[in-house]
Parts: sequence; C-alpha cells; structure tokens
Amino acid sequence: MGKIYDRIDDRLRTFIQAQPVYFVATAPERGGHVNLSPKGYPDTFAVVDDTTVAYLDLDGSGVETISHIRQNGRITVMFCAFSGPPKILRLYGTGRVVVPDDPGFQDLIKLFGSHPGVRSIIVVDCERIADSCGYAVPFMSFDQERTLLDEWAGRKDTQARRAYRAKKNRESIDGIPGLSADETDPVGQHS
Repeated sequence: MGKIYDRIDDRLRTFIQAQPVYFVATAPERGGHVNLSPKGYPDTFAVVDDTTVAYLDLDGSGVETISHIRQNGRITVMFCAFSGPPKILRLYGTGRVVVPDDPGFQDLIKLFGSHPGVRSIIVVDCERIADSCGYAVPFMSFDQERTLLDEWAGRKDTQARRAYRAKKNRESIDGIPGLSADETDPVGQHS
C-alpha cells in the first residue's frame, strides 16, 4: 500500500512536477490552530536535492507557516493525484524561513518563476518521504491557474505591500510572531 523512500528520486520528482496543487501543514508548539494551506502556481515549488524541497511563500492574509516554522520547525508538504493513477505523497520535515535579506536567498530565488509579492522562501529538509494509495481521492480536471494573487500583489506598490504585511503578517492567529518590522519591507524582493 504505502512506501517510505530514503530520497526524492526521478519518479517522485516527475510526480511532484505533474501536480497542479500541493498542501502545506504546520502547527504551533502547544495548542493553537493547526494550519493547512493549499498552494498553486507550478513554478513556486522546487526539488532542491534528493532530500530538500523549497517553495515561494507569497503575500497572503496570514502568516501561520512562517510563525510555526520559526517556533518549532515542523512542516509537512502533501501532493495528491487528482488524475492518473491514485497516489498521495507526503514530505515530512523541518522547515526554515529564508527572507530576502538572508544569505542564500538570491541563489534560491533562481529556482522559481517570477511572482510579485514574495515574502520568503520556505526550505524543507525532508526527514520522511512517504506515499500512500490515494484510492479515495476523486478525479478532478485542471482548467487553469488562478492569476488573482499575482494580479493583486502586482497592483500594490512598495508602501502598500509594507502596510499590508505590517497589518496582516506580524503575528499568527494565535499571537506567535511572524514577520518582523524589517521583514515586512518588500524592497529588493523578487517580482
């Protein structure tokens, strides 16, 4: 039924690249709200090496993933097949938040397509790579990407992005610190 892998091999890379959506789950250290976020845009996810993945963290109304990762590092990324053979792939690991001023950001950003509103890059060191059947996951067809997030972020100037991040991204819904005042500044970000 399910299998555990010691690395992300070419077959798993191909599966990951074929999925139009993936899901990211994190949780606070104690209590609080578990967060589960769907992610789109195929050029926002990259397999860095056999046990490391990364994705672009774009502007949004919450900052749960950043807050939880900074608090305890725990993260799971899940892909599931909505077409073709049934399969669910989970990447369990320890995440780190890389913001534009951090060393390594400029090298990592080259792995992704261009998007306005990049807050950070989430890098995940995979500790467990496992699949399961996905027999109950429905077949669904993919029509097209929604462009609304990029369009929304593209309409905001630097001051508007800074104000939005300061209002919405300074702490999680449970009051866990998110982006610092310096990190809400989009100057120099990938767009």
